[in-house]
Amino acid sequence: MQSCEKPQIEPQPRRAPRVSYRAAEAAALLAEAGTLALFGFGAGAPASTDPRYLPVALETLDASAPLELWQVDAPVSCGSDGALCWSAGGGWLFASIELDEHQHGGPIAAARLAYEQLHRFVATRDERHVQRVWNYLGAINQGEGDAERYKHFCDGRAAGMGDFFAEGFPAATAIGHHGDPHRLQVYLLACDQGGLRVENPRQVSAWRYPRQYGRTPPSFARAMVLPAHDALAISGTAAVVGHASAHQDNLDAQLAETLTNLEALLSSAGMAAGFDARSPLKTYVRHAADAERVREFLQHRLPGVPLLLLHGDICRRELLVEIDGWRYA
Repeated sequence: MQSCEKPQIEPQPRRAPRVSYRAAEAAALLAEAGTLALFGFGAGAPASTDPRYLPVALETLDASAPLELWQVDAPVSCGSDGALCWSAGGGWLFASIELDEHQHGGPIAAARLAYEQLHRFVATRDERHVQRVWNYLGAINQGEGDAERYKHFCDGRAAGMGDFFAEGFPAATAIGHHGDPHRLQVYLLACDQGGLRVENPRQVSAWRYPRQYGRTPPSFARAMVLPAHDALAISGTAAVVGHASAHQDNLDAQLAETLTNLEALLSSAGMAAGFDARSPLKTYVRHAADAERVREFLQHRLPGVPLLLLHGDICRRELLVEIDGWRYA
């Protein structure tokens, strides 16, 4: 008997958003076609009430601060719900939330609430496959042992996520800013199609860290191959080998080890070695006085790669620098 059913057509994988650093007016970039998200940095960041725009609390270490732009090949809609802002287009979703810990019971409770609200919102969307998360919190290394603020953040994040990442952890970054110590910012990129999680064979997976790193291990993958396999979203990467920090107090050695880890991620993702002019990277530098040395080192080792240097504290106080970003195929 002949069937009249139409064959099902597999949806085309979603092309990765284009990420770039742009020296332009915020209003002009927000008016460009397909703008999904826009980020300014530090106290000098422009002001805008557009839900697609987030002024990040980290100060830039560059002479003039560019804006970070995400664009998709589709019309974009946007809105807000209390402290949560969002935009969506072409199968991609940007969502952000900013909370004052003073108003929400401290760092653990604020982190829990941020992740509960993001989880609740994303669960209502088709774009529910979270690819990448960024977490910026004040005074990240304040406190000792389990009382350190970063460890409190990890406790709250785990309590708030529930089954948010039941399919596996996304790529992520957690960095300390030098603004209001009670200001927590979390934002994410999600898609209506799943990505491929990538681990670094040189490192213990973060969620398997031993107890010495806190009651609750960090919850992230080292990187994520986006659905069309056309880009790698790279988590915050530093001089960690196995689970231990390497090269204490040696900036150049930490930078070299970090680049070795980045290359290991490219290899694990099945991508060719090296970064190019289409692969923007953010570099978080603990000591502002190290910025020029970091810039010189990276410009020599990564010629032509767009670099954004930000003044931020790494989650381990002995680490001086961390790098995250994008590698396009």
